[in-house]
Amino acid sequence: MAEIIFRSKMDAKRCYDHLLKCLRYHPNNEDILLLEDRHIVKISESIGRFGEVKGAFYEFIVKIKRDDWFRAILQEQYFFEDPEEQEHIIEIIYSVLEGQREDLAVFIKENAEEPKIREAVEEIFQDHVSFSFDSFFKFRLRPYLKLLESYVEISIDEYKMEQEYQMFIQTLRDFLASRDPKMDTLHLLFDEEITFFDEQFEEIKRGELMKMIDRKLLFNHPVYVDSASIAPLLSIAPKTIHLYTKSPEEPLVRTIKNIFEERVIIKSYKGLRHTKEWIQQKNSAKENGA
Repeated sequence: MAEIIFRSKMDAKRCYDHLLKCLRYHPNNEDILLLEDRHIVKISESIGRFGEVKGAFYEFIVKIKRDDWFRAILQEQYFFEDPEEQEHIIEIIYSVLEGQREDLAVFIKENAEEPKIREAVEEIFQDHVSFSFDSFFKFRLRPYLKLLESYVEISIDEYKMEQEYQMFIQTLRDFLASRDPKMDTLHLLFDEEITFFDEQFEEIKRGELMKMIDRKLLFNHPVYVDSASIAPLLSIAPKTIHLYTKSPEEPLVRTIKNIFEERVIIKSYKGLRHTKEWIQQKNSAKENGA
């Protein structure tokens, strides 16, 4: 007989429900019992499926309790008490663990501790004894807790950067809202350098762009505003931006989309030539008609 003793009734119930679900047992099955008043999950020696029990208990640790520990670290070590903030940071953690954030994955150690959890689970069940889940976590899973702490630390840094970025974007949106458009349509080509074209597809030279820049913009946001792209775009404040690029998801393209929102129309890099030819033909037809 093995007994897992929990600190709270809720944890005992969650573990019990998880074991039943993984083993596809009916709650009336007496191989696994829940003693709610004592916060104990009792597993019979006659179960005959101890390997599956250990696997299910391992999953309880890394899938269910892991989120509890993430929240505890956020609240107790970093004082993030707002549930929405906690959820946002945990979402960042999982995006890294699931391989969606390669830029952050390099900062996270290889997940070498989870196999050790399996070893600890194997040992604790070996003698079919009673054990405290909290003591098991505190003494046997300490390296795993350190790993979770490293995940949280990196994800908090990313969360703060995202918050700063959103504040930056909102500040520039507010600046844009106060501007009258100096141009209806602007064509923007992303290549090795960024090239600006006016409505007639005449290139706007660098010197002209610099003259258009509102100096208050650079004075108020000297660190964040790129004088080669963002500053002239905000100063011109075009009603529509046709942005031609090979990489729609590159950071600067995303930033321009976030600032100008529905004003931006993303087009293929090759689409620039077709648009230019169409405008030139249209202008030629007007001249011939005149």
